[in-house]
Amino acid sequence: MNNIIWFKKDLKVADIQHLSKNNMGEHLEMKFTELGENFLKATMPVDHRTHQPYGLLHGGASAALAETLGSVCSALVIDPQKFICVGIEINANHVRGVKSGFVTGTCTPLHLGATTHVWDIRIHDERNKLVCVSRLTVAILKKK
Repeated sequence: MNNIIWFKKDLKVADIQHLSKNNMGEHLEMKFTELGENFLKATMPVDHRTHQPYGLLHGGASAALAETLGSVCSALVIDPQKFICVGIEINANHVRGVKSGFVTGTCTPLHLGATTHVWDIRIHDERNKLVCVSRLTVAILKKK
């Protein structure tokens, strides 16, 4: 049984690295690291760019990683000739602080409908401790 959710079935992580160039992903040094049949992973450093005033990972940086992962996943599921996708809602629960190193986000689908996608994004630290749980809803729109 074929469980690959991506529109392009032979997609490799190297094929999507350009999606984090010339945007927030590049500024925060996000890197796509693994692409499975139904998940995408990316890393982000925890440093001066992603800290809040107490020296911990900023919740907004976690949300940026989550939204990047979910938005890219939706873009990889749809037929880009017929549709575009736009985020319409994100939430994030920050459950553990991180001061340094890297975090890794893993994005998996909760719902892949004709007009909406809902993604679950789990962000872990280098010890595999849960840092943030996020959910992103993306609207799928027909190209005009």
